[in-house]
Amino acid sequence: MASATGHETIHTEDIYHGLPDLSNAPTGLTAVVTGANGISGAHMLRVLCQNPSRWKKIFAISRRPPSETWPDHVELIPLDLLSSPEDIAVRLADRGVKPDYIFWFAYILVTDQSGALQWSDRRLIDQNSKDSLSPLGNFPVQAFATRELTDKHAIPALVLHNFLEALPRAKALPKRIFIQYGQKWYGVHLGMTAVPDTEDTPRLAPEVGGLYYSQHDTLTAFCAKNNVHWNAGLPSFVVGASLDSNQSLLYPILMYAAVQKYKGRRLEYPGGAQAWFAPLSLSNAVLDARMYEWMVLSPEAADQMFNVSDACAFTWGKFWPRLAEWFGMEYTGPQFDRDAVYTEKNMPVDRAPNGISGESKMRFRFSFVDWANDVQNLRAWEELAIEHELRDRQWRDVGSIFGRADFALLRPYASNMSTSKARKYGWHGFVDSTDSLLSVAEEFVRLRIIPAPAELGPKL
Repeated sequence: MASATGHETIHTEDIYHGLPDLSNAPTGLTAVVTGANGISGAHMLRVLCQNPSRWKKIFAISRRPPSETWPDHVELIPLDLLSSPEDIAVRLADRGVKPDYIFWFAYILVTDQSGALQWSDRRLIDQNSKDSLSPLGNFPVQAFATRELTDKHAIPALVLHNFLEALPRAKALPKRIFIQYGQKWYGVHLGMTAVPDTEDTPRLAPEVGGLYYSQHDTLTAFCAKNNVHWNAGLPSFVVGASLDSNQSLLYPILMYAAVQKYKGRRLEYPGGAQAWFAPLSLSNAVLDARMYEWMVLSPEAADQMFNVSDACAFTWGKFWPRLAEWFGMEYTGPQFDRDAVYTEKNMPVDRAPNGISGESKMRFRFSFVDWANDVQNLRAWEELAIEHELRDRQWRDVGSIFGRADFALLRPYASNMSTSKARKYGWHGFVDSTDSLLSVAEEFVRLRIIPAPAELGPKL
């Protein structure tokens, strides 16, 4: 945080550098963390728990009980956020929830028939925001609370709106509310964006902007009405390990590598040269949480949105050999010979967010989803899981989990997120993305989610 002289003090902790000095931040604070079982929510709890004098009380909200053990000052509140504002308010009041700060990571997942997560799906917007009662942009937020509802299922679908409206009812208005969106704010899931992605980039059309725009309009209108400040973070692919969530980019990549080594195969890269060399931004879950804590405690950062990333140059081409080395196996990169057979797949819109048509095509020799659906690979994983006493013997949500790996490793365009705005406000944190990925891989081993590479070898 900036001092009166304009100087800032930063420090290093493990692989994380440029971290702010928060020693002068207030103490005795109370926080609420929703979506506490997810990767981001769990890491937010971990970071807050590192300083119990600053965060004397933390309420962790989720529908399911957590697998992790938290300190005594963390109070778990099982709460279905599909409940009405009145019911949520009663639960908050009964538990004596009086937060100084709220960290919002909760959302409802919607998948297609293959199980792939649908981020621009109309149903996802409906389930997570106030817009389920009308077309996007056609219904004023201020009028929502007084609208006569004829559909008894309408209110339970308004996840963020319901929670926010419960706060004044429970006399639990905070000083500030943080919410996590994502890089899809810029339309990176639709094609090439006008890199670098900056926070002042104009919105896409509402029908393709999806959930985040609707959430943001709901949040900012609520905060303006109730004299509450807000912050928003836009991370890229979040890299972290959590017992209660498999929605990590690294998870399917590690499972793929483990099976390949177990079968005596190489670590084959499925994409083309463009994807191999395209720079992209990643977001380490620990560093993200440190930044979120800095945001809410910084008076200058009130009512601001920031890109959230490792602030590090990264390509799969540089990382793939390191991953192969970590597993102790050989690798292959893009294939350039004439006999290499590649499949091309268009992005889901005719015109990319940067206004250029026909340039965003995925090119791949195989997809991770198809690989994971191969019975032989599934059986190899089951054998590995039994032999090494891993937590999961089955692959769940193949379309969503391995589809994330397909998108991250196969898209042939850069996705660079500028951190200039955050630096101007006093945030200088960064982590080497390769160090981040390998550190998280070690965490997956520790949690018995994947086997240790040294324990792997071809089945005899």
